[in-house]
Amino acid sequence: MSVSPLVWSLTLVGILAVITIDLFVIHRNDTREFTTRRAAFWSVIYIGLAVAFGLGVWAFSGGEYAAQYFGGFVTEKSLSVDNLFVFMVILTRFAVPKHAQHTVLMAGIVIALVLRGIFIAVGAAAISQFTWVFFIFGGFLLWTAYGLVKGEDEEEEFKENALLRWTKRVVPTSDAYDGSRFLTRAGGRRMVTPLAIVMIAIGSTDVLFALDSIPAIFGLTTEPYLVFTANAFALMGLVQLYFLLGGLTDRLVYLGKGLAFILGFIGVKLILHAMHEYGVSWAPEVPIWLSLAVIAGTLVATTVLSLAAGRRAGVEKVEHETGVTAPQDQNPVLESRSTAVSEGDSTYGHRADRGA
Repeated sequence: MSVSPLVWSLTLVGILAVITIDLFVIHRNDTREFTTRRAAFWSVIYIGLAVAFGLGVWAFSGGEYAAQYFGGFVTEKSLSVDNLFVFMVILTRFAVPKHAQHTVLMAGIVIALVLRGIFIAVGAAAISQFTWVFFIFGGFLLWTAYGLVKGEDEEEEFKENALLRWTKRVVPTSDAYDGSRFLTRAGGRRMVTPLAIVMIAIGSTDVLFALDSIPAIFGLTTEPYLVFTANAFALMGLVQLYFLLGGLTDRLVYLGKGLAFILGFIGVKLILHAMHEYGVSWAPEVPIWLSLAVIAGTLVATTVLSLAAGRRAGVEKVEHETGVTAPQDQNPVLESRSTAVSEGDSTYGHRADRGA
């Protein structure tokens, strides 16, 4: 795939334009909370842009490259769900006001996109020169997949990285937030607000997630242009996904296993590709259509199983609290709720609503 400097420039300008419109035009001086309804609307817009870009790749470069882009985009989007939990921890730890959360998340995403761009450039240069890099990427993904399976029940904690500690030590920071501003004046001098510290925390923490997501997408396409644009569209819609999903991330109990399987599959694919490049005749090349099928099928299966498990857990909680067993041949939540109402237990009805 040959991408001219002009196309690269137009792409970067387009991405920056979208981010600028989102950050400085649509939500400028907006003190409203970023509600689920607004998040759903803008999520549709961002996904629409990503799909439109993929169709453009199809029209100008063919279906093979379009499939690589969509595979990379879906993979990056799926892996980014892990980011949402860490973002939630960071925003809670720094007590970021709800009306300022969209601004700081979007600014942090810009930092993450720049840092990922550097990672992608380095990775692309290494792959183009050294085939054995695929062995390293593949082995790393297999190790990451193993870690997800082994430690997925361990509680994740946010730990300040070196950049964040250095910033807090060197840069004068005010004690209080000033709306959605990153700079303020306190005590007669210019200072950064805690919002700027949160922005750096989000942007730099995302780099840790790039350590597995970048090798993963290189397992689907070695085209730097597609790797970068898939990352860009996945990251740009991440803010809206954060507000849209809310507490849903806690309900996706099997997502870790699903992501582990995807990373393991891509890791094996990278190793097989490297072996094939070194002339191992029995090492097959995994086609992109199979990669798309595995990724999509795994995500659908883990989501359905997670939501089903969460629904059943809610019903069991209601049964444990009330001592009422739900009938097996009817909707257990609705039936137990109607039973409670008929018995005049309004408290149970309230609990059933929460359990559902």
